[in-house]
Amino acid sequence: MESNSSVIAPTTPRWNSDRPFLTGRFHQETKASSLNSETKGFSMDFFSPEVEKAIGCYHASVQELIVIDDLLSALVGIEGRYTSIRRIDGKEAKLTFQVDASMDLALQELAKRIFPLCESYLLIDQFVESRSQFKKGLVNHAFAAAVRALLLDYQAMVAQLEHQFRLGRLSMQGLWFYCQPMMGSMKALSSVIQKASSNDYAGVDVLNLLQSQAKAMAGDHVVRSLLEKMSHCASSAYLVMLERWVYEGVIDDPYGEFFIAENRSLQKESLTLDYDAKYWRQRYSLKNSIPSFLADVAGTILTTGKYLNVMRECGHNVQVRVSENSKLQNFGSNHHYLECIKTAYDFASGELLTLIREKYDLMGKLRSIKHYLLLDQGDFLVHFMDIAREELIKKTEEISVEKLQSLLDLALRSTAAAADPCHEDLTCCVERSTLLKRLSMLKDLEISKAISDIDLEEPASITGLETFSLSYKVQWPLSLVISRNALTKYQLIFRFLFHCKHVSSQLCGAWQVHQGVRAANLKGTSISRSSLLCRSMLKFINSLLHYLTFEVLEPNWHVMNNRLQSAKSIDEVIQYHDLFLEKCLRECMLLLPELLKKMEKLKLICLQYAAATQWLISSSIEIVEPQSGSGKELKCRTSSKALKFTKNASVTDSILKFEKEFNAELQSLGPILSSRSQAEPFLTHLAQWILGVGNE
Repeated sequence: MESNSSVIAPTTPRWNSDRPFLTGRFHQETKASSLNSETKGFSMDFFSPEVEKAIGCYHASVQELIVIDDLLSALVGIEGRYTSIRRIDGKEAKLTFQVDASMDLALQELAKRIFPLCESYLLIDQFVESRSQFKKGLVNHAFAAAVRALLLDYQAMVAQLEHQFRLGRLSMQGLWFYCQPMMGSMKALSSVIQKASSNDYAGVDVLNLLQSQAKAMAGDHVVRSLLEKMSHCASSAYLVMLERWVYEGVIDDPYGEFFIAENRSLQKESLTLDYDAKYWRQRYSLKNSIPSFLADVAGTILTTGKYLNVMRECGHNVQVRVSENSKLQNFGSNHHYLECIKTAYDFASGELLTLIREKYDLMGKLRSIKHYLLLDQGDFLVHFMDIAREELIKKTEEISVEKLQSLLDLALRSTAAAADPCHEDLTCCVERSTLLKRLSMLKDLEISKAISDIDLEEPASITGLETFSLSYKVQWPLSLVISRNALTKYQLIFRFLFHCKHVSSQLCGAWQVHQGVRAANLKGTSISRSSLLCRSMLKFINSLLHYLTFEVLEPNWHVMNNRLQSAKSIDEVIQYHDLFLEKCLRECMLLLPELLKKMEKLKLICLQYAAATQWLISSSIEIVEPQSGSGKELKCRTSSKALKFTKNASVTDSILKFEKEFNAELQSLGPILSSRSQAEPFLTHLAQWILGVGNE
């Protein structure tokens, strides 16, 4: 986040500090002497051409003339013959006026009544000089300019009083009478200025201070009007910055005063690499200090400029149409500026949404991702699994990703996916960890903490079948919606579906082996029992796949699709898309580690059984009429005379073991699903499909 201290501002010319009488800072210089110093103010030599006398030596009428002359000088910050400026050092340095102690008491009392106005002028004048320096920022510059204009009116009033004095028409009482109307305003203004100076306020802090003080002075109409005018003048430069941001998407902030910070280190390309997707949230962000009159619409202002920036990054030069009526000139009580901001937001939001929907075809990309990563059209995957099996069964570190990519391209070209213009954006990748391990590494998901409480039994070696995944090339600006974070969640769902498809494929192979020996009379044998077990496993995995696709992904996709059609802004699009992915992850059990681990265990038992099927059948069937051929040809034999069941104890034990493990794991799901279904209603549907709960 930027701050004023980090901004390099032009330096004030040296002569401005070397010649203090040009700036009014000479009052702050420590005087070597008070009465006999050569630099002691201005004197009226016509009253005392030689040696100064104490003012008490003069007649009261002469004293009045001298005091009026001194006070007219004091009103513009200049010491008089018998009035002097003293600096009181303490917690807050303060300049005060003093009078000669020998002065007539009545005149002293009247002079002391006017001194607060003189002291306010000194403080205000010094503030104008100090806040006009470059480093103090545009808001202070505008505020100082407004105060300087006020001081010109004040000085004109003093000049008129002096003219009346020279004409002999101004008495001490008259001077006090003319000074009274400005006392309250100058005092209130000096109070604000003192607070701003002592805290070294700049930018937003100055605006908020003026706003709060104006509200606090609700009972004094004159003072409140003055502070509101100062607030409007000080905010003029700020509103120019605001106008450029909401109408052009440009931060024109030379002194770091604007309440929106830009992080230039974050580039749009990071969206395809950064899982945390920092670009959209942190490239432009709100600072801690926000003008009070913009606090309620700060988020809208930030978003408006962000939308305009996205379009500019796309090379789509767009600018909000600005008319005289839409200029942000002030923030008065009519709230016209809020209407302008709302209009700018609606325009920027509509333009960006139209751009992403029509020119960059967001829905087309999402449908394409659904086809491939959510297996909406899985014909290419069946072909790919067949031709890439030899590579996928290798250990992760031995797999050639390049070979898998070429096989994926071949599968895409030889199936219906070839008609999809987006199929070339599909790439393959091989992860280095199991699904559960990968989920535990994603800190933004709720599952990461839950998995840490569960003992993860990582296998000694994993193959491509457990770690294979697809990825998708997403270009700017679609990467705002389909970011690395979103793609990672798609990949997690794909890996779960892909492995379920693999298990289903293996069980189908096992079922075909059983069908190959169907001609033999196997009733009451272990093979018959194995056939029933195979059918149960197939029912489980197919029910699981049906639940995942038709009970979770499809309904949630349709809900998201309808929401995206009615979305009013890109932020709503991102929100609905993220909500869709979160809901799918949860309902696919990927955020429920206890259930997910059970499913992985069941799939492992199914795979082990499918791998052992060939041995179970060949060890239990005797071929009466020997024929040449490999074990695979066993499926094709249909003659009952050629096959004979042979009882094998080890086969029977193995089948019983598989059956016991599978049924035990399946039954253990019941209590878990039942206990959690109240908090997670979707688990009721899962139980109905897998366990037949509700159909009893």
